[in-house]
Amino acid sequence: MINGIINVYKEKGYTSFDVVAKMRGIFHQKKIGHTGTLDPEAEGVLLVCLGKATKVCGLLTDTDKEYEAVLLLGVETDTQDMTGTVLHRMEVRADEQEVRNAVASFVGEYEQIPPMYSALKVQGQKLCDLARKGITVERKARKVRIYELEILELNLPEVRIRVRCSKGTYIRTLCKDIGDRLGCYGCMKSLLRTRVADFTLSQAHRLSDIEREDLKKWLLPVDAVFSGLPRAAALPEAERLLANGNKLPRRLLLDAPVLKDGEQVRIYNENGKFTGVYAYQKAPDEFHPVKLFMD
Repeated sequence: MINGIINVYKEKGYTSFDVVAKMRGIFHQKKIGHTGTLDPEAEGVLLVCLGKATKVCGLLTDTDKEYEAVLLLGVETDTQDMTGTVLHRMEVRADEQEVRNAVASFVGEYEQIPPMYSALKVQGQKLCDLARKGITVERKARKVRIYELEILELNLPEVRIRVRCSKGTYIRTLCKDIGDRLGCYGCMKSLLRTRVADFTLSQAHRLSDIEREDLKKWLLPVDAVFSGLPRAAALPEAERLLANGNKLPRRLLLDAPVLKDGEQVRIYNENGKFTGVYAYQKAPDEFHPVKLFMD
């Protein structure tokens, strides 16, 4: 089985599931998953995890992300983007400074109501399935955080923005909310995901390239996800503890970093093979397994 992560440039017209299905055909294995759904008309970074790397899918889904989007003011649709039915149109009377002020006001934490056209479930049913039947249900607002929100280009009624945000943020809902704040409606015209965690658009590869080239050329090791954590190597005496997923006393680690209680470290065996992520516990001066990647 092939283990690792590939940073895929998802193109328009593909669903995230389409990309995974294509990758299963390319790599001839079933154990493949993706991290964070992109709508069919959205483009950009889609991390695909193979084999043991599927263990980090949830971790990557929960990380901060960055997008570039085009907000179209003066238009409201049922999907909050241009794939839906137009519900309202109106003239945009706000000037550039009012638009800049409205956009800036969303930086920080705010309560966002998830759109009906989303994969979220209510009483076991996906909201998008209900929406296609013409059913609208009440959704609870969720706290999301906008870390950065920058206007890249302002050519009313279009506004191109860059957004760095927390997990669970819907950019099309953000576009709608900006339009509502300006009193003129708004929807998302286009979306490009430029970063997931430390994986960027410049490192992403199109499916057509992955099909043509040496497959391992595009494969990143599982520990690439944890590159921001300090590293430690286990001594040979720790091999049995590593194999069984046991806690590791500091004395069995070579060059163990000085950490605060609860801080994490990447641990490798004596041969340099990544074995997992461990959290430090100060009182017994030992490291407890958080996520293991042993065969």
